[in-house]
Amino acid sequence: MLSRIASLIVKELQGLLQDRQSRALLIVPVFLQLALFPFAATLEVKNNTLAVFNEDNGGESIELVQRLSRAQAFTQVLDLHSEVDLRRAIDNQEALIVLRFPSDFSRAVLAGRPAAIQAILDGRRSNSAQIVFGYVQQIVQDYNDERTTNRGGPQLSKLVVRYWFNPNLDYVRHIVPSLVAIITTISALIVTSLSVAREREQGTFDQLLVSPLTPGMIMVGKTIPAMLVAMGQATIILSAGVFVYRIPFQGSLLLLYGSMVFYILALAGFGLLISSLCATQQQAFLGVFSFVMPAILLSGFPSPVENMPVWLQYLDWLNPLRHFIVIVKSVFLKDLGAAALLRHLWPLLVIAVGTLGAANWMFRRRLG
Repeated sequence: MLSRIASLIVKELQGLLQDRQSRALLIVPVFLQLALFPFAATLEVKNNTLAVFNEDNGGESIELVQRLSRAQAFTQVLDLHSEVDLRRAIDNQEALIVLRFPSDFSRAVLAGRPAAIQAILDGRRSNSAQIVFGYVQQIVQDYNDERTTNRGGPQLSKLVVRYWFNPNLDYVRHIVPSLVAIITTISALIVTSLSVAREREQGTFDQLLVSPLTPGMIMVGKTIPAMLVAMGQATIILSAGVFVYRIPFQGSLLLLYGSMVFYILALAGFGLLISSLCATQQQAFLGVFSFVMPAILLSGFPSPVENMPVWLQYLDWLNPLRHFIVIVKSVFLKDLGAAALLRHLWPLLVIAVGTLGAANWMFRRRLG
């Protein structure tokens, strides 16, 4: 019995390692994830933008802003000059936190009266917002302690915090919209990549290539089912978010589903590219896994994109999940319009054109 089991084990290993593609799909993702995880998988929050709406401009507020700007969590200070600037900074995710100093801040501190600082945070990124607020709170507390010890002055009053779009920091509001993006990613990739690999295993792919169908028509036929499946799954998640988890849907369904079309086209391009390089369904599944893990890791879902090195942030521009996860949260939790989302929509279109064009070239090359 043991010898028969051993023979089966050897057979399976030979099946996995028999060609170069299978060996590459087993080994390359390990090195890829080993290279990316230390840079992206961190719970620290750094390299963010601190936005300041300073209506005071006195010595005390300026000193405190300077201390905050030296923190590792912030590499840039964005000066705001109006309520409109403040709202735009949070809406467009230009800053994770905005500190607002009232016009009498310095006078109140020097006169021995408590002075409040308003901290406005982006509740769509609840985990990162809480970490950043902890950093700011510690810096303000250190400033308070120094004033009490060295100057004998009063402590500042505590930070008055507001979380926009998620006032109660309900973590479900972070998870459920993100699931719309993540689950559609997996389903769209699997449907497109495995369908072509299945055709090859069954010996029908070459028949498709010599049929009256052009490579472009084959791609359309493989893409539309993936789009229907992904949109169906997204509808289930959206319905559960609204009716089961009671998350108010603030935006436009038309805009969300329209954006989803661009996103699934980009994913279909990646799926068809993976399938064009794989000979079996097993290889295609390993290829999808190799793509999905880094895509989720670099999407900003587990940790902020700003934490990553600059070179990795530029490389991550090619990750469609990074753009779509922002779109879903902005439409779901905050009624952000098409104009504001355009900077995330056009990269999806560029990625879709590039990947679908590359897949079409691969199919034509095989046909030739």
